Amino acid sequence: MGDLLMTALLHLDASARRNSISRGLSAAFIEAWRAEHPDGTYVHRDLTADPIPFIGEGWTELCDRVLAHGSTDLDRLGELADSPAQQQAWAIAGPLLAEARAADVILIATPMYNYSIPASLKAWLDQITFPRMSLAPKRFVVATARGGSYGPGAPKAGYDYQERYLRDFFAGHFAVEDSVFINAELANSRQDPALTHLRDRHEASYAAALAMARRLGKEY
Repeated sequence: MGDLLMTALLHLDASARRNSISRGLSAAFIEAWRAEHPDGTYVHRDLTADPIPFIGEGWTELCDRVLAHGSTDLDRLGELADSPAQQQAWAIAGPLLAEARAADVILIATPMYNYSIPASLKAWLDQITFPRMSLAPKRFVVATARGGSYGPGAPKAGYDYQERYLRDFFAGHFAVEDSVFINAELANSRQDPALTHLRDRHEASYAAALAMARRLGKEY
């Protein structure tokens, strides 16, 4: 049985594809999680269908005030907004941050775009991030789809600015070390004739990722 205390889940989908591999992985996780936590709180955000605005100058001013006041109390950040631009910025960031703080587990389903993450996901991360904050002991699960192979020993392992970036972001900005990645690799073998010979490896990677998503959904 999963930890009955962990009953709030925030689920983010970032793929521009409606029937994507990363969405399939997150769906497998959610199905298992819901079976384990039938009374749990579940919130879903589709960052492509309902995009988050990019940060603006008001957000930067608010961050400056947070630094100047040495504030680490997330419950009181909004009190520092003292101009219309800052208040407008907090009107966007505040509810998103509250949503993230209310979750015990944050599930992020994202493709790798151009070696990194989609702008839609970066916009969400930027909006909820303030100086010297902590989201510990929250847990992050990231389900990814990658066109190539980026695991240890792969020729392009050094080009992975997706998992490496997110791990560093969670640890550096949120003080969260408990992050798990579920990676389905070689997805481009489905379309690229030059990668057809790698289709079996992709299918095996996707099957293993689905199994891991279901297992973690039950455990979390």
